[in-house]
Amino acid sequence: MSIRFPQSRGALIGAAVATPLVLLIGWRLVSGSLAADPPRGPPPVPVSVVNVEQRDVPQLAAGIGTVQSLHNVVLRPQVSGIVTDVLFEEGQNVKRGQLLARIDDRTILANLRQAEAEKARNEAQLKAAKLDKSRYDNLLAEEAISRQTVEQQVAQVEQLEAAIRANEATIAAQQVQLSYTKITSPVNGRVGLRHVDLGNLVQIGDTSGLVTVTQVDPISVIFTLPQELLGRVQGLTQGDSYAHVGAYDRDGGVLLGDGKLTTIDNQVDASTGTIRMRAEFVNKEGKLWPGQFVTVRLQTGVSGNALVVPARTVRQGLNGPFVFRVRDKQAEVVQVEVGYSNDEIAVIQAGLAQGDSIVSDGHSRLTPNAKVKLVEGPSALAAAGPQGSAGR
Repeated sequence: MSIRFPQSRGALIGAAVATPLVLLIGWRLVSGSLAADPPRGPPPVPVSVVNVEQRDVPQLAAGIGTVQSLHNVVLRPQVSGIVTDVLFEEGQNVKRGQLLARIDDRTILANLRQAEAEKARNEAQLKAAKLDKSRYDNLLAEEAISRQTVEQQVAQVEQLEAAIRANEATIAAQQVQLSYTKITSPVNGRVGLRHVDLGNLVQIGDTSGLVTVTQVDPISVIFTLPQELLGRVQGLTQGDSYAHVGAYDRDGGVLLGDGKLTTIDNQVDASTGTIRMRAEFVNKEGKLWPGQFVTVRLQTGVSGNALVVPARTVRQGLNGPFVFRVRDKQAEVVQVEVGYSNDEIAVIQAGLAQGDSIVSDGHSRLTPNAKVKLVEGPSALAAAGPQGSAGR
């Protein structure tokens, strides 16, 4: 009995021979693809850059100040009487010497007329006494009258002269009292709210007074700075030159006036460690108002030909301040030495050169020597954000 192999035996042998060949071809294909496509690194980090500038930079010191009038006068009555005229409107701008109100002056005027009449009477008596003295002198020369009579006449003349001087003093005093019945403005300024009305009786020493006149142009600002800045501000008020001071609103964005530093206080406030200063401003537009709180920026000097970068580009590390400088699309860490700085700019004293490109936005994704991709502005960075996040 013979054994019969199935007809599929040849196919099985062919398959057994072909299997190693298929595996070899597959391995070569896989190894070839791996060699052609090596593993990818992290994608470039999108950043914005700015160039280092070289220019003169004014050094500013900022503080909080209060607007104060250079002259604030409460007009109080210096004589008692009825207010007969009110010649101003509340809030009106007035000039120095301008008549604002009148107080009844009839009693004072009558006393003045009486003193003038008394003086006229004494002057007439003095004239007669001097004529009698002249006649007595002639009679005494002829020994027709006693010396005692002449001496008595001389005393009479001197008494009348003294009486006239007293009359003149009384007249002067009454004239001063009469001048007090006319209330005038002692300064150029703005009238406040009226405290009395027409027909009111006012008394000497009334604490509220008639009205307040406040000078608003020029005007001053009292502000404080830390005592550490004393060395920088000393000498700024001497000589013909003066330190520039800018007054801004509380947010520091709107300029209200330009002025100059006029006074530095003679002592440091020990409780706060600050020193008070006064700056004077031209205030024709009335943007500065007495009692107003303002932000003050005092120019304490100028850094000439300084290397300037935006303040946001400077980061703080364990070794001090640094920036990311971009070269060949790679961000390198550069330690820098910062001189003067404020909220907007920083002056670099060492570490950078003019024209260097440094990262201004996108720091949070950067590592030393990371590859970067330059984009324009924060909005472009925000649009590139998801891609950068996915690459970490």
